[in-house]
Amino acid sequence: MSTPTGRSVAPERFEDIVLPHLDAAYRLARWLTRNEHDAEDVVQEASLRAFRYFRTFAGGNGRAWFLRIVRNTCCNRGGHKPNTPTDAFDEEQHSGAQLKFDPEASLLHAADASLIEETLRNLPDRFRQLLVLRELEGLSYQELADVLEIPIGTVMSRLSRARLAFRRAVPAVSYAPEPARLRQADRACRER
Repeated sequence: MSTPTGRSVAPERFEDIVLPHLDAAYRLARWLTRNEHDAEDVVQEASLRAFRYFRTFAGGNGRAWFLRIVRNTCCNRGGHKPNTPTDAFDEEQHSGAQLKFDPEASLLHAADASLIEETLRNLPDRFRQLLVLRELEGLSYQELADVLEIPIGTVMSRLSRARLAFRRAVPAVSYAPEPARLRQADRACRER
């Protein structure tokens, strides 16, 4: 392949476009399926689909393209949702970085993570998808529009409604500042 100036350009490879985004794909699938094993199956199936149809990839944002395939694979599974609750996904346990252990901070973080996870679990799928992709995976509005196949204006309005639904779903009592929480926040501000 060559450019109009005559320089040769290496063709895009599946390994370069899709494989760097497997972790993001798993996290998205984990949130959408609410089950680790189903998430692994979804990512495997989506990876196979991406590989099979890679020739149709027109360039651009490979992450958005692959996450759209993951999302569509989840949606096409026919509403396969487990009836039993799953164990809480512990992001720190599965990340490579280990931080210095602080029991108080750990307890506060676990409580906050549980609250967020429970609140997300109770939101409608359309809101949960948007919040996971934007807030947890860090997709831009344009990437969200590409993944969800909707106009960017619709992304912004739906995201606004999703954030409002999330705020309303968080129990007000559980977020009341406690002395320990205030001390920990004060300590964190001084360390910066």
